[in-house]
Amino acid sequence: MPHPWMPRALKADVGDHAPCDPEFPARAIAHITADREADAEAPLDLVPFGNLRGFFTGGGKGRAPHILWDPFTGTFAQFFPATSRSKALSDTAGGTRTNRAGKVVIQIEALFFPHCRVDGKVFARLVDTPCEGWDDLHAWISSWNVPDVWPMGPPTSLSRHTCPADKWRSRGGWYAHAHVPENDHVDPGSWPAFVSRPPGPPPDEPRFEPFPGASFFRAGHKSPVIAEMHGRLVAEDCNRYTSGTGIDVWGPGDVRSYTAWQRKLGLEGGSADGVPGRFSWDRLAVPNV
Repeated sequence: MPHPWMPRALKADVGDHAPCDPEFPARAIAHITADREADAEAPLDLVPFGNLRGFFTGGGKGRAPHILWDPFTGTFAQFFPATSRSKALSDTAGGTRTNRAGKVVIQIEALFFPHCRVDGKVFARLVDTPCEGWDDLHAWISSWNVPDVWPMGPPTSLSRHTCPADKWRSRGGWYAHAHVPENDHVDPGSWPAFVSRPPGPPPDEPRFEPFPGASFFRAGHKSPVIAEMHGRLVAEDCNRYTSGTGIDVWGPGDVRSYTAWQRKLGLEGGSADGVPGRFSWDRLAVPNV
């Protein structure tokens, strides 16, 4: 059975789970956060991932999707299991129950708005971003038997194109927020292409070090795993080391560098204390030794 929680997402369960309606086919709904209004002449900085995660676990619980996805870093937070409805759609009482009309109705909010600025570069469309992590997200949603089709066509502009009621009831697959009945939004404007998979058995999975537990990372502990972690932190531009020696021994440089990695993932406060946790470790993909 597929996993109700995306394995690489930070679990931020907001509770209030409720079932979906298995009378309808499985579907996924694509959104963008669209939390700022910018244009080509006046771009604006992207809102930090942590801000949106805090919104959906706080005052915005009533509008939370299943997944918040940062397409610039491949960071995810998940607020509801796939087996529950989420709340990102307008859902009129007595209507088509948009948030739950499907065996699953998995909703994704991409952290994006048109003409957002990241590291000095401006991005007009979601598909212009690196779309980091899309392959993992697509694979997890596909595991819930959501077909790789857009019944209303893939989104190509910020315009409204409401799905007829009969098609909404009968066709599973991917829908833009702009397609969903009872809603008036025009997002997401674009969305990455489905990840094709060659026929035949799947390729061997890359081998990565499993999370060894927080107690593994104690001062003076020596291990080839720490050396491999060091290399990955440097590769991710999180190099806060002051020496190139003793790379296999856990020390203050590892704490500083790992804190930089946690912050790059959008973690804050006690979640960015320089001590590896399972979520950040899995995202680092340390090669197996």
